[in-house]
Amino acid sequence: MTRGWPRLRRRTRLGTEVDRATYRALHTASLASPALREGLTTASAERSIKHLRTLLGAPAAVLTDTEALLAWDGEGLGHRDQLTGLVRRAADHGEPSISALDACDDVRCPIRHAVIGPLVVEDVIVGTLAVLTGSPNGALVRATDEVARWVSGQLELAQLDVSRTQLMEAEVRALRAQISPHFIYNSLSAIASFVRTDPDRARMLLLEFADFTRYSFRSHGEFTTLAEELRSIERYLLLEQARFGDRLTVTLRVAPEVLPVAVPFLCIQPLVENAVRHGLEGQAAGRLTIVARDLDQECVIEVEDDGVGEDPERVRRALAGDAALDSVGLGNVDARLRNAFSDDYGLVVETAPGAGTKVTVRVPKFAPGVHP
Repeated sequence: MTRGWPRLRRRTRLGTEVDRATYRALHTASLASPALREGLTTASAERSIKHLRTLLGAPAAVLTDTEALLAWDGEGLGHRDQLTGLVRRAADHGEPSISALDACDDVRCPIRHAVIGPLVVEDVIVGTLAVLTGSPNGALVRATDEVARWVSGQLELAQLDVSRTQLMEAEVRALRAQISPHFIYNSLSAIASFVRTDPDRARMLLLEFADFTRYSFRSHGEFTTLAEELRSIERYLLLEQARFGDRLTVTLRVAPEVLPVAVPFLCIQPLVENAVRHGLEGQAAGRLTIVARDLDQECVIEVEDDGVGEDPERVRRALAGDAALDSVGLGNVDARLRNAFSDDYGLVVETAPGAGTKVTVRVPKFAPGVHP
């Protein structure tokens, strides 16, 4: 007699009804979240309101700012004017409220009450979530309050994103402001010196200068590729070599694998400018070496000069944010690298008086949310 394998009962459902209800709620919230992370606007309200109504299981839901209705999903549009007045009072008081609504012209309208929860960002009321229903119960009131709090949290994250973007833009503007006027004057003077003796070179340098300034003052993108950053650096060095001639020797070694890596905009160029201005300026001759290496999950960029070097304590203070000692924005670059990739990715500076300077930058080859 041959015994078969025991038959297993096939499960037709995954989890309990509570599990499935939780999943549905989380999924619905995730559909509303991207729009709310853009802030409270008519467009974001219109894209998220149907998901919020689904989440609450109500006949109608409305998102407002402190003055006007932004988006309405569901029944009861005949109560629009009355709801506008209730929303303004709720925004003034800042507390969840339940209000009875007058009958509208539609005799079939089931809406009789409005449950209104304030939307608060950094302790400031920015709008409301209103839920319209026939007869509110305690569960709906609590759900409205909790969803209003969740929406407020998404709007706070949106505000943080805006603040972070504004900070990064301000830091880049600060770096642009530190592009040396002497460099611009000296570059144009060098170009002018070739106009008669070597007009082709003068024309080429003028185009390089235009491309350098166009890249440095571009207005889009928090990140760029290492390839684009290095191309701008090459333009900068061509202009400096036109001035220094044989006094400035440049060596560039770059692994092709790291060229597509995303880096913060203007994060390598200030290091090169620092090496030329403070490392080589005033010397009979100098050497600058730029290396970009592929190191497993990271890209390592080194900018090294054999110039006059610097007092390590001054460098430490510059990296700590002492603007008086940070003429080309080393502290700015260090802060932006840490903000983008974590504190593990700050600048490493090796220097001493008379010993030259070597600055090492490490960036991950892949980082969440980082793309050129």
